[in-house]
Amino acid sequence: MSNWQADPLHPIAVLVDELRAEDVTLRLNAIHRISTICIALGPERTRSELLPFLQESLDDDDEILLALAEELGAPFVEYVGGPEYGHVILPLLEHLAGVEETLVREKASQSANQVCGLLSQDQVDEHFVPLVRRLSTGEWFTSRTSATALYAAAYPKATEGVRAELIAMYSKLCDDDTPMTRRAAAKELGGFAKQLSHDELVKDLLPAFRKLSTDDQDSVRLLTVDAMIAIAEALSEDECKNLLGGTMKSLVQDRSWRVRYMVADHFVQLAKAAGQDIVREELVTAFVALLKDNEAEVRTAAAGQIPGFAELIDRESVLARILPCIRDLSTDQSQHVRAALGSQISGLAPQLGKDATIEHLLPLFLQLLKDEFPEVRLNIISKLEVVNDVIGIELLSKALLPAIVELAEDKQWRVRQAIIEYIPLLAKQLGVQFFDDQLANLCMGWLGDPVFSIREAATINLRKLTEVFGVDWAKETIIPRVTEMGQNVNYLYRMTTVFAITTMAPALDVDSIRSSILPTVVTLSEDRIPNIRFNVAKAFEVLSGTLASQEGGPELVSSEIIPAVDKLRTDTDADVRFFAEKAAEKARQVATGESQSEEVAMTDD
Repeated sequence: MSNWQADPLHPIAVLVDELRAEDVTLRLNAIHRISTICIALGPERTRSELLPFLQESLDDDDEILLALAEELGAPFVEYVGGPEYGHVILPLLEHLAGVEETLVREKASQSANQVCGLLSQDQVDEHFVPLVRRLSTGEWFTSRTSATALYAAAYPKATEGVRAELIAMYSKLCDDDTPMTRRAAAKELGGFAKQLSHDELVKDLLPAFRKLSTDDQDSVRLLTVDAMIAIAEALSEDECKNLLGGTMKSLVQDRSWRVRYMVADHFVQLAKAAGQDIVREELVTAFVALLKDNEAEVRTAAAGQIPGFAELIDRESVLARILPCIRDLSTDQSQHVRAALGSQISGLAPQLGKDATIEHLLPLFLQLLKDEFPEVRLNIISKLEVVNDVIGIELLSKALLPAIVELAEDKQWRVRQAIIEYIPLLAKQLGVQFFDDQLANLCMGWLGDPVFSIREAATINLRKLTEVFGVDWAKETIIPRVTEMGQNVNYLYRMTTVFAITTMAPALDVDSIRSSILPTVVTLSEDRIPNIRFNVAKAFEVLSGTLASQEGGPELVSSEIIPAVDKLRTDTDADVRFFAEKAAEKARQVATGESQSEEVAMTDD
C-alpha cells in the first residue's frame, strides 16, 4: 500500500476524494490545484507518488483531461525537479495525446512540445523521440495525428542519425491510410519544413509535400497551402519556379473551390514567398483567374488580397490586368464580393496616384456608394481617408453626402448605428465647414431616434465630434441644440438631453459647463419624471468628476452642484435619493479637494 493510501489527510488522498466527486467543477478545481499539491509533496514525491497516481486515474471525462493536459506544460517541469527530470512528465502526455477528443490531444501535444524545449539532447533522444516513434506507429489514427505536431520540436534537438529517422517517419505519416492523419501531417508540414536544412527539405520532404498537394481529399490539399508558403520561403526564386511552380498552378486550378479559396486567402503571402520572377510570369495570371472564379467565396477571398498583391507588381500590370477584374467585381452578383471589394479598393489609390485614381477608381467608388447592400457602402465610407489623402475631399464630397444620408435613414437600426460610428472619422476628413453645412442636422436627428441604441450612439458621437472640432465649436454648434431638447414636452427628448450632457461632459471645460450645461441640468433636476431626476443625479456625479481637475472646477461644484444635489437627496423617489447620495459624496470630495489629494497620493505610491 502506498503512503498516501494509508493516510486520509495525505495531499494525494485528498486529491483522490476530489477527483471522485460527481461535481465536475470540484474535479476541475482539483486538477488546477495540482501545482499546490506538488509544492506540498516536493519534487521527489511528485515523481514517485503523484505522477504514477495520475497515470493510473486518467480514465475521466474530456473536460478533466483537457485541464490536466494544460497543467502538464513547461511550468510543471519545475515541480518534478527541473529540466533534468522533465522527461518523467512525457508518459502522461503520451497517454493524453492518444485520446479521442481532439482538443485534449492538441493541448497534450502543445504541452509535450513545451517540455521538449527544456530537455537536453540526450533526453530528447532517449525519451522524446521514442514517444514520437510510438505515437507515429500507433494502431489508432488519434495517436498518429498527435505525433505530427511533435516533429518540429523534436527535430532541432535530436542527434544527426535520429533526424534522418524523423524525416522518414514524417514522410510515412504523409502517406498514411487515414485522411485524418494526412490532414494533420499537411497542417504541421510547414512548421516541420522550417526546421530542416535546405538540402533535406528539397531531397526528403518535398516529395511528401507534392504527394499531399495531390491527395484525393480536398480537406488535405487545402492545408498544403500554408506548407507551400513555408517551403517557398526557404527556396531561391529559381527553385520556387522549378520545384513549386507546377504545384502552385494546380492548386489555383484545383477542382475543389475550398482549395482555391485557401490559395486566394493566402495569395499575398504566397506571392511574397515565391519571389518577383514567378509573380510576374505566373502569379498575375493566377490571381486574375481567382478574381474571375466561378465561386463567390473564392472571389471574395481574392478581393481581400487586391491591395497587397498590387504592391508586388508594376502599375501598368495593375491597370491592364487587375483593374478590369475590379470593374467586374464592383457589379458582382454576390453582395459579399462587393462588400469585400469595398473594404479593399481604397488601398489601390496610393499606388495608382491622383490622376489614375480619379480616372479609374473614383467612378467605382461612386458606384459602390450607391450599392443597394448597406455593408458595401459602409465599407467604402470607412476607408475613404486613404482616397482623401490622394485626391482631396472636394471630388468625393458631392457623391459622399447622398450615400451618408441614405445610410443614416436606413430601416435597419444596426446600419444607422454603424454610420454613426463612422461620423467622427468623416468629420475629420471633411472638415468643420462641410460638417456644419451638411451633417450637423443629421447628427442631431439621431438623438430623437426611436431605438435607444441609436440615441446612445448619437450621444457618444457628439463627444467624439467635440474632441475633433474643439470645445468652442461644441459651445456654438452642438450644446445649444442639446439644451434646447431639454425643454421638449416629450419625455424621451429630455432624457436624451441628460444622456448627451453626461456623455459629453468629459470633453468640456469649466466655462462651457458653467454657462451652457449646468443651467439645463439644474432645471431638469426638478423634472416631474423620476427617471429623468435620477439620471440627472448621475450627470451631477460625472460633472463633478470632470470639474475636479480643472481650474475653478471645485468652486463651481460647491456653488452650483452641491445645492442641487442636496435637494435631490430629499426626493420622494427612492432611486433618485440613492443616486443623489452617490453624487453628493463625489461632489463633496471635489469641493473639499479630497479626490485630488487621493489621486496625488496614488501617483506618489
